[in-house]
Amino acid sequence: MSAPTPSREADDVRERYARRDGVRDAHRYSLSDPYALAAWQERQRKLLRLLCGAGLDDFAQLDVLDVGCGGGGHLLDLLRLGVTPQRLQGIELLAERAQAARTVLPTACRIWNADALDPQMESSLPVASQDIVVLFTVFSSILSDAVQQQLAARVWQWLRPGGAVLWHDFVYDNPRNPDVRAVPLKRLRELFPEARIEARRITLAPPLGRAACRVSPALYPLLNAVPLLRTHVLCLLSKPL
Repeated sequence: MSAPTPSREADDVRERYARRDGVRDAHRYSLSDPYALAAWQERQRKLLRLLCGAGLDDFAQLDVLDVGCGGGGHLLDLLRLGVTPQRLQGIELLAERAQAARTVLPTACRIWNADALDPQMESSLPVASQDIVVLFTVFSSILSDAVQQQLAARVWQWLRPGGAVLWHDFVYDNPRNPDVRAVPLKRLRELFPEARIEARRITLAPPLGRAACRVSPALYPLLNAVPLLRTHVLCLLSKPL
């Protein structure tokens, strides 16, 4: 059997998200949910430390691209940090999510409804044009090793020397969801062999975290102090000068 092409994998991702969205409880991902809020606050604190530690903290001067930007939530977080709307861009495969992002973001933010591996995106975004490329739970939805590798290469081309990929994804497989796959650090090093990687284990395991936060949100930091209970990594993958 031949390896999946990027276009075939993109179609498969659309189908997987359609299945997932059909059973997804949107409230679980709202910041009104105590667990979602605790996980978001943890991620924002550690994200800011990583960026500042790498000298990527003059946010108004950064060109930032969010690949797989969804409904624009992470782009809004970047705006709050001070990224200039005109220098903030997103690519989203799913049309309804791209439209949702356009609705909530300033019109100066450019959102493409496209596959990041479409040749048109290669011409729309020049090589070495971005200081930060955001990849949040993108690669776990790509089941093809070859397509993962192609997307990693495209992202690396878009980065300027001295820039970085800001990565967030899970490192354990979910046996109840065959539409996703874990991306452990070993695989991340294979995808970005030239990168200097700073990684932080974060996010209390969702089933445990949701149950704990129903009892009391104060349980989140207590349980999250145990590294083995954290299911995701937040990484900065720096490109050499």
